[in-house]
Amino acid sequence: MKKIALVTGATAGIGRATAMILAKNDYDVIITGRRKDRLDETEQNIRNNSQADVLALTFDVRKYEDVSKILGGLSGKWARIDLLVNNAGLASGLNKIHEGDLEDWEKMIDTNIKGLLYVTRIIAPAMVERKSGHIINIGSIAGVEVYENGNVYCATKHAVDALNKGMRIDLVEHNIKVTSINPGAAKTEFSLVRFHGDQEKADRVYDGFIPLFEDDIAEAVLFAATRPPHVNINEILIMPTAQANTVKTARK
Repeated sequence: MKKIALVTGATAGIGRATAMILAKNDYDVIITGRRKDRLDETEQNIRNNSQADVLALTFDVRKYEDVSKILGGLSGKWARIDLLVNNAGLASGLNKIHEGDLEDWEKMIDTNIKGLLYVTRIIAPAMVERKSGHIINIGSIAGVEVYENGNVYCATKHAVDALNKGMRIDLVEHNIKVTSINPGAAKTEFSLVRFHGDQEKADRVYDGFIPLFEDDIAEAVLFAATRPPHVNINEILIMPTAQANTVKTARK
């Protein structure tokens, strides 16, 4: 029987690439996202390019009632989730703290922290009952270091880092693995979302160097997920060669 993986935020970028690489490596996959058209594209891509079975679920991780109803209502083989990849997350805005937009703040807090918690709260109890499972949380270098104007986004990813560590402590006695994967600059929709659809601003973020790409992070997820039962990868910090930290990047 194939293992079942649940990947949130699978409509684009890291989530989409992660769902695809897992599907090609003996997982059946549940994919979730807010944008049904994009989610349908991901589903079709998986069906066309792998032997995996796929279940697409359209909902917003920020809404606990929807998370509880939809994920709590899974049945049959889909109810036995072996791997949860908490990928859904975003940055919104790039302002100094005294100029911050409250809507941006709420969006980041609700998605990056509360959404991760909501999904985990529904999925983790069955893992505990089975004494088996793996939770991989997609964090960020922003959860390790901070940078100018990143204030609230960095705070949410620092919270994810704390949750990773807390989850490991709470779940280790139940034989559940917990991993955090923390990318540096990755060219996905991240900057486009951060700048509210301004493509020119988004492109400038990656000028003069080669950033990470979605497949780089997906490969790290697969590596962590396929270690032997006695091995857990606690965390991976993965950076472009040209990026030393959040404030130093070698641009040509």
